[in-house]
Amino acid sequence: MLLDTPVRLGIQIRPQHVSYEDIRRAVLTLEDLGVDILFNWDHFYPLSGDPEGRHFESWTMLAAWAEQTEKVEFGALVNCNSYRNADLQADMARTVDHISAKGGEGRFIFGTGSGWFERDYDEYGYEFGTPGTRLTALAEALPRIEARWEKLVPVPTRKIPVLIGGKGEQKTLRIVARHADIWHSFVTPEELAHKVSVIDEWAAKDGTDVSNLVVSNELQRRTTEDADALYDAGVRLFTLGFDGPDWDFDVVRRWLQWRDGKN
Repeated sequence: MLLDTPVRLGIQIRPQHVSYEDIRRAVLTLEDLGVDILFNWDHFYPLSGDPEGRHFESWTMLAAWAEQTEKVEFGALVNCNSYRNADLQADMARTVDHISAKGGEGRFIFGTGSGWFERDYDEYGYEFGTPGTRLTALAEALPRIEARWEKLVPVPTRKIPVLIGGKGEQKTLRIVARHADIWHSFVTPEELAHKVSVIDEWAAKDGTDVSNLVVSNELQRRTTEDADALYDAGVRLFTLGFDGPDWDFDVVRRWLQWRDGKN
């Protein structure tokens, strides 16, 4: 677990109940404020509020962010593995990586997961399966994605960081140990040490190196005291869900001030 990396703040712009003009404005403002990472999510319908409300698709939006922004990293929190062929996901990620590079390295983070929102599956014609079958599919997809990155012409501009979310000890954390650069969860500070030990155990069993794994967690409905406890437990990437169209940028400014106090 990497503890000497700077604290970073990621803002998840929830692409629901807003116009795309609202989202574009939020992206520009948040980059100007100095956030480290911008996230959206990979769903087809709102997760809260009016279930028939406005909503926008993840990957096309990420390509727009790649062109629109100059320095902030970005990705989905998280991509749903079920919705796209593994090799296609790799090619999409590589392309967005190159769009964002602008003379240097790309800024795309490949956040991914097994999927969970049943309405997405039903409405768009994907087989929902079970949590177990979806996790198995994710475990099978990631080696294909990594292999495709090596075959593409051109290859990605950098080793695209892989973020994996979840806390299940038998499947999810083994996938984290095998593939992740960033592990994201909502677990409490008290739970973190145990979960990290499980990741370490899987890494030892599978012969992988997790010494540089960045631990990520969520700030929603948490106080600075909570964030301090997460920091002490090893979290170095903090994410915050952000709702529009009445974006509360003052909340972001306060968390940026807290971040700067840790660095």
